Amino acid sequence: MTRRQVLSILGALASAEPPARGQQNRGMASRGVAATPRGTPSGRPFHARFVNVAQSAGLRAPVVYGGIGRTDYILESMGCGAAFLDYDNDGWLDIIVLTGRRLQSTPEGAIIRLYRNNRDGTFSDVSEKSGLGRSVWATGITVGDYDNDGFDDVFITCWGQNILFHNNGNGTFTDVTEKAGLIHPGTRYGTGCTWIDYDRDGRLDLFVSHYNVFELAKVPPRGKDPGCNYNGVPIFCGPAGLPQESCRLYHNNGDGAFSDVSVKSGIAAVKPGYALTAVATDFDGDGWPDIYVACDTSPSLFFRNNRDGTFTEEGLERGVSLSEDGQEQAGMGLGIGDFNGDGYLDIFKTHFRGDTEVLYRNNSKGYFRDMTLRAGLGVETRFVAWGAAIVDLDNDGLPDIFFSTGMVYPEVEQKIPDAPYKTPNVVFRNLGGEKFEELLQEAGPGIAEVHSSRGAAFGDFDNDGDVDILVVNVNEPPSLLRNDVSGRDHWLKVLLVGTVSNRSAIGAQVVVSYGERKQAQAVLAQSSYLSVNDRRLHFGLGSAITASVEIRWPNGGHENIADVAADRLVVIREGSGVVRTERFGKSLERDHPLKPPFL
Repeated sequence: MTRRQVLSILGALASAEPPARGQQNRGMASRGVAATPRGTPSGRPFHARFVNVAQSAGLRAPVVYGGIGRTDYILESMGCGAAFLDYDNDGWLDIIVLTGRRLQSTPEGAIIRLYRNNRDGTFSDVSEKSGLGRSVWATGITVGDYDNDGFDDVFITCWGQNILFHNNGNGTFTDVTEKAGLIHPGTRYGTGCTWIDYDRDGRLDLFVSHYNVFELAKVPPRGKDPGCNYNGVPIFCGPAGLPQESCRLYHNNGDGAFSDVSVKSGIAAVKPGYALTAVATDFDGDGWPDIYVACDTSPSLFFRNNRDGTFTEEGLERGVSLSEDGQEQAGMGLGIGDFNGDGYLDIFKTHFRGDTEVLYRNNSKGYFRDMTLRAGLGVETRFVAWGAAIVDLDNDGLPDIFFSTGMVYPEVEQKIPDAPYKTPNVVFRNLGGEKFEELLQEAGPGIAEVHSSRGAAFGDFDNDGDVDILVVNVNEPPSLLRNDVSGRDHWLKVLLVGTVSNRSAIGAQVVVSYGERKQAQAVLAQSSYLSVNDRRLHFGLGSAITASVEIRWPNGGHENIADVAADRLVVIREGSGVVRTERFGKSLERDHPLKPPFL
C-alpha cells in the first residue's frame, strides 16, 4: 500500500464522526495551504488567444441563480452547467445554458436556453419553440441518444424534479420524465448526471448524484447560525452539517422506460457525500465503464464496475478520495484526459480557495498518483474553481488545463478584499515532461475577464479547428470564449457513431498516435462542472500531418485506422471504419448536414 493510500485511510477514519454543531465552520472544505513559489516563466509563445464573443454571438440572457449581492442559502450559490451539442445533426454545435431561480421574485426569462447555431458565428434563441424553455432550479445536464434513434436527448438535474427531454428529431423536445419512469417522490437536490452503458447492452443507462437534502424550512438562513461563517463573516450554512442523499442508477429497459437499480447495483449502499459532477468511463482498462464523482467537503467516490451489474466504491484504494495528506476537499468539477501522453486517462479535480486543485496520474490500471505539486499546479490557491478540462488549447499536441472560477459568498469581499466574488478563468499551459505553467493575461482577454463562474463546456462552435469554451456566469450572461489560434500546428477531430454499442458511443475511448506522441481521450456524457462537451474529440497534433487512430468501443470491440490526414473531422462508424471526412476552415463544407445513419 502506498503512503498516499495509508494517509487517506487514516484521514477517513479521523473524520468519521463530524464535530458537534456550532463547533465547526459548516461551510466548504479547504486545507488552507499556501501557494508554492512560481518558477521562472518559460518565455515560450502560447498560440491560443481567447476573446469573449457572447454578446455579438447572441448569448445575452443572464443565468439567473439566487440573489444578487447576497446568498442566504447554499442552493443559491452552486450555479449550474451548460452543454455543447448538435441537436439537429447539421454538423454545427448548438448550446444549452441552464439556469436557476430566485427564492423571491424570479424574473421573467429565467428559463433553460437552447441556442441554435446559425453557422456564421451567431446563434438564435429557440428555447420556447423547442420545448426546453422551462423555469426550474436546474443544476446539471447530460446529453446522449438513449433510444438510439439518431438524435441526442437531454436529461437535466434540478432542485425539485429532474427532467428527461426526448429529442423528436424536428427541432423540438418532449418532456418524457413520467413516461420513462424517472419521476421521484418529494424534492431532491440532483446535481451530477451522466449517461452510461454500464452493462454493455447497447442502451444508455443513467447515473444521478445529489448534493444534499435541502429543505428550506429546516436550514437556517445566513446569519442565524454562528457556526456558519467564513473567517468570521456570516455565510450560508452547508454543505457540512446538511443531510446527504444517495446516488441513483437507472437501467434502460429498451422500451423508453428506466428501472431504478440503485439498490441492486450497490450504488445506494455507499455513503454518498456531497456529490456533484459525475464522470463515467473506463478508468482501469478492463473494458467496462466506471463512475467517478467529485464530492464537496466529503470523500470523492470511485465506483468500480464489477462487470456483473454491480459496483464497488474504491475511492480510497484508488487514491482519488482525499487529498495527498488525507484530508477532505471541496471537489467541484472534473477534467478527464491524458496530460502526459501515456495513453491512459488522468483526472483533474477543482476545489475551494485556500487549496490546490488536484491532478491525478493514472498508472494504467485505474490507480492514481497525485501529481499536483510535481506538475507545478500548486502555484494557484486564490480562487474557488469549478468547470475544468484537460484539453489541447493551442494544438501543439500537449493537453493543457483550463478551469473557471468564482467565489460563492458575495458578502465576504466587503470585509475580506482578497476574497473577491468575481475572479478570472485560469489556464495552465502544458510544457511537456509533466510540467505546467499558469497563464492569465497571456491567454487573451476572455481568460482575464472576471465573473463568478460555474459550469464550462468545451467545443469548436465555429468549426475552425480549435477548442472554444462556453462558461456559465452567475446572474450574468454566459461567456463564449472564441479561441483564435495562431501558428502552424495541426489537429484532428474524431466523431464516433455506435452500431452494436450505443449510438452516441458514450464510453468509447480513442488513442491517437502522431509523430512520437500519443494521447487518449474518452467520449463523455458529463464532465467539467455539471456540463457536457463537444462529442467530437479534438486532438492537437503539433507538427504531425498524419495520425493513427485506435478505438475501444463501449461494447468491448477494438478498431484501428492508420494514416489519417490532419486538419479534418473524421466520422467513424462502428464496424465500418471512416464513413465521412470533412475539412474545416476555408474549405469547410457548410451545407452537408450529418443525418442518420451517420448520427
